[in-house]
Amino acid sequence: MSERTKIAALLKSTDENIQVQAKGWVRTKRGNKHVSFIALNDGSCLQNIQVVADNATISEDILKEVQTGACLSVIGQLVPSEGVGQNVEIKAEEIMVLGKSHAEQYPLQPKKHSFEYLREIAHLRPRTNTFGAVFRLRHAMAFATHQFFNQKGFFNLHTPIITGSDAEGAGEMFRVTTLDPQHPPLNEAGEVDFKKDFFGKETSLTVSGQLEGELGALALSEIYTFGPTFRAENSNTTRHLAEFWMIEPEMAFYDLNDSIALVQEYLKYLIDYALTHGADDIDFLEKRLLEEEKTKPAQERSPMTLTEKLRFVLENDFEVLTYTEAIDILKNSKPNKKKKFQYPIEDWGADLQSEHERYLVEKHFAKPVVLKDYPKDIKAFYMRLNEDKKTVAAMDVLFPGIGEIVGGSQREERLEVLTSRMAEMKIEEKEMDWYLDTRRFGSAPHSGFGLGFERLMLFITGLTNIRDVIPFPRTPGNADF
Repeated sequence: MSERTKIAALLKSTDENIQVQAKGWVRTKRGNKHVSFIALNDGSCLQNIQVVADNATISEDILKEVQTGACLSVIGQLVPSEGVGQNVEIKAEEIMVLGKSHAEQYPLQPKKHSFEYLREIAHLRPRTNTFGAVFRLRHAMAFATHQFFNQKGFFNLHTPIITGSDAEGAGEMFRVTTLDPQHPPLNEAGEVDFKKDFFGKETSLTVSGQLEGELGALALSEIYTFGPTFRAENSNTTRHLAEFWMIEPEMAFYDLNDSIALVQEYLKYLIDYALTHGADDIDFLEKRLLEEEKTKPAQERSPMTLTEKLRFVLENDFEVLTYTEAIDILKNSKPNKKKKFQYPIEDWGADLQSEHERYLVEKHFAKPVVLKDYPKDIKAFYMRLNEDKKTVAAMDVLFPGIGEIVGGSQREERLEVLTSRMAEMKIEEKEMDWYLDTRRFGSAPHSGFGLGFERLMLFITGLTNIRDVIPFPRTPGNADF
C-alpha cells in the first residue's frame, strides 16, 4: 500500500500515473450513476484534490457513506486532471471510510457561513476554507517569529504563566488558588490567609512576561518570550480576549531608537514571510473580504485591499515622531476642528484613541507611524524617564486599519529613579525586590517591546474580530471546548 501523501504535495506533483494514498475530509460530492466526483481536503493547503470514483470500481455501499464531512482514505492513480483549476486528480482504486458523517446534520454545509455562526461551532470551524487559511497563516507567523529572532542571535525564554506580580499595574488578573472557595482559611484580621494557599502567597495568571524577560536580557543580552497571557477585563469588544499570546523581546544595551529599528525590521520580516509563504491563503481571504466590502456603505469600505495594506507597511519606512508632535498635528486636524473625532483632542497629556492613531497613519502621513516620548502619567512605572522629567522613552507602532500593534519602551535602569517612580504609583518595593536586584547588581541600559500575536493576526488576515484569529477564544461568559 502507498504511504499517505499530503494533498498540498500531491497538487504540486509532476509525477503522473503513480499510485498514491490521500486522507482527508469530504467537502463535496457530486456525480451520476456512473461516476462520483469527491472534493477531498486534509488542511495542508487551501485547495481540495478531486477524487474520481468510478461506480464500477468502488461499491455503491461505500459511495453511499461518502457524505459531506466524512473522513476518507483514498488509494488510486494520480492522473492529469480533465477538470479546471488543478493539474492532477486521483482516480480511485480503493476508498475506505475512516469516519462517517450524516450530511443532513453536518453543521458545515457547502455554502458560505457567517462568522457569528462559526464562532458557535468553533470546534468545527477549522474545517472551513476561511479558518483553514487563518490558522495556517497563524502557524506561519509563529514560525517566522522564531526564525527571525534565532537568526538575530536572540534566545527564547519561557517566562512563568503563574505569577505573584502584576506587570501592568492594572489589577485585572485571574486568581490562581487551591483554597476552598466556600470556606477559605482566614488570618487574625479576618482576611483570606494566602499563606495557606498552594504557593504560600496570592498568585494570578500573568498579564505579561516582560519583567521576567528583563531578568533574562540582563544575563543573556537578547531574549524574546512567546507565550499566553491573560486579562480579567470584562470587555466584549472585537479587540479584546481574556486569553491571548504575546511576543516580548528584551534587549540589553539597546536604547529606544535601537528598539524602534528592530521592531520595524521584525514586522517587515513577518509581512514579507506571509506574502511569500501564505500567498494562496491571503489571496483567498482578500477575495472574501472584497465580497463583504460590497455589502457596506461606500463611506465604510476600506480604502485598501488586504494585499495593498500589507505592502503599504512592507514598502514604506515608518514615520517616527514624538507624542508632542502628534498632539499638535491632531489638535490642528480637520476632524478635530470640525468635532468629527469621538474623543476630541484638547490638551497635551490626552491618551490617544484608535481613531487618532488611524488618522495619523492613514490620512496625515500615509505610512506606518511610530510615536515616542509619551507623558509619564499615562505610562507604566518601568519606562525610562526622559531628561524633561515629563515624558518617558516609550514608543507605540501604529498600522493602518488597526491602530496600535506594538508597544514598548527603554526600561528604567537607574535604581533611584525607578524606586521614585514606584513610590509615585504606589507600587510596593518589597513585592518587587527581585526586580530591583537587576538595578542593584550590574544594571545596564535596556529596551523591549510587546506584540500582541492576535493583533498581528488581525492585520495579516484582514479580519475584524479578534475572536476569529485564535482557535478557541476565551471571552467573558465563554470558555467552551
